[in-house]
Amino acid sequence: MARYDMKSLKAEEFINHQEILDTIAYAQANKDNVALIDSILQKARPDNISVENHCAALTHREAAVLLACTIPEKVQEIMTLAEEIKQRFYGNRIVMFAPLYLSNYCINGCVYCPYHAKNKCIARKKLTQEEVRAEVIALQDMGHKRLAIEAGEDPKHNPIEYILECIETIYSVNHKNGAIRRVNVNIAATTVENYRKLKDAGIGTYILFQETYHKESYLELHPTGPKHDYDYHTEAMDRAMEGGIDDVGLGVLFGLQNYMYEFVGLMMHAEHLEAVHGVGPHTISVPRLKPANDINPDDFENALPDDIFEKIIACIRVAVPYTGMIISTRESAEMRAKALRLGISQISGASRTSVGGYTEEERPHDSEQFDVSDQRTLDEVVRWLMEMGHIPSFCTACYREGRTGDRFMSLCKTGQILNCCHPNAVMTLTEFLVDYASEETKTIGFAMVERELEKIPNEKAREIARQNVEAIKASNRRDFRF
Repeated sequence: MARYDMKSLKAEEFINHQEILDTIAYAQANKDNVALIDSILQKARPDNISVENHCAALTHREAAVLLACTIPEKVQEIMTLAEEIKQRFYGNRIVMFAPLYLSNYCINGCVYCPYHAKNKCIARKKLTQEEVRAEVIALQDMGHKRLAIEAGEDPKHNPIEYILECIETIYSVNHKNGAIRRVNVNIAATTVENYRKLKDAGIGTYILFQETYHKESYLELHPTGPKHDYDYHTEAMDRAMEGGIDDVGLGVLFGLQNYMYEFVGLMMHAEHLEAVHGVGPHTISVPRLKPANDINPDDFENALPDDIFEKIIACIRVAVPYTGMIISTRESAEMRAKALRLGISQISGASRTSVGGYTEEERPHDSEQFDVSDQRTLDEVVRWLMEMGHIPSFCTACYREGRTGDRFMSLCKTGQILNCCHPNAVMTLTEFLVDYASEETKTIGFAMVERELEKIPNEKAREIARQNVEAIKASNRRDFRF
């Protein structure tokens, strides 16, 4: 039997089944242990997190105890601490992005995804480069600057050369004042050589959802296709980092397996990346199983209720304070509002999960990967965020200034990121307001810009940011960054 070793490069050792079971048992045994829970909460408080600490402030066992806890006042303390940590390290900034689906051709048999090879109901489509350009222009016309590209796994229709060509096309499109400044990539696990090619293409974060860390369930949920190989899939982030990609994004699809098992596996994966590569995950996503073509969530017995979902988000934020957290338009506006307080730092806006969906006047449903719950326009989402006191940020500066991997984490840990991210958020919000916003959104937004400029701690940075904001308003000068 494999033994647990967080520094191993073998999936069965760094995501060790027996260690997860032992951790769940430990958490259940200590879920009412007030003294232990208090000590864990104390350890996780922002003032007790130092630069020397690992990216994960808590071990996977400590984090599991918090998630298992059912004492109402302690659960509330966890939620409150998550909010404090979110404010300390990310402030009130919320990074905006949109997914761009390139192709839904797929040879895998994933039973929870409508792209599965046996689904004959879904309309199959792959964008040409001209169609990619049209999609990008439509996204630029909304105001987006950051995309996450998505494609099914199909060596014939979606080889790495196609993905690379699409990335080149996306970066080449400049329309009016629009430009996509960062392309994150969510494609199937691949080779070190291909990850090097993605790095050379100038991608931001490489994102790959584990779907489930429970190997037996994983094999049943992925009965056919290359994704059936659990070890190859689980070890992908190590190959990506070996290929030179600094920032990787983890995630599971909550609802496929017992949530406690998935949570512990996720925390162990974060610990593993920190132990082996010196930097934990750049982002963690928290998608839940949702209805889609040929998919009914009621067919899965591990559906996640809202209260547990909120608790998971809070516990992830407490356990990995420096990691960005992402929630998509799978969730309703109401759920996203709650999640933003508890730790989410990135959200998608005006998403369409169909191939070629952004150029269609009406939202197409025949090729969607999942139902979109939050169907508001980007302008509406931006205004909604500002009304709640959040700064919608379209910033991509860190990638282009080389602040990735451990360099980003060190800035985040020391609090110096406030002198970079906060002014960049204010300046990119100003760009959106000038170029794309409705009059109502502009009124709210420019008032927020004035307030937020005053919060920049460094006086010199504050003055430069103010001058840049005025230049954006007065001219077509764009893309100022710290």
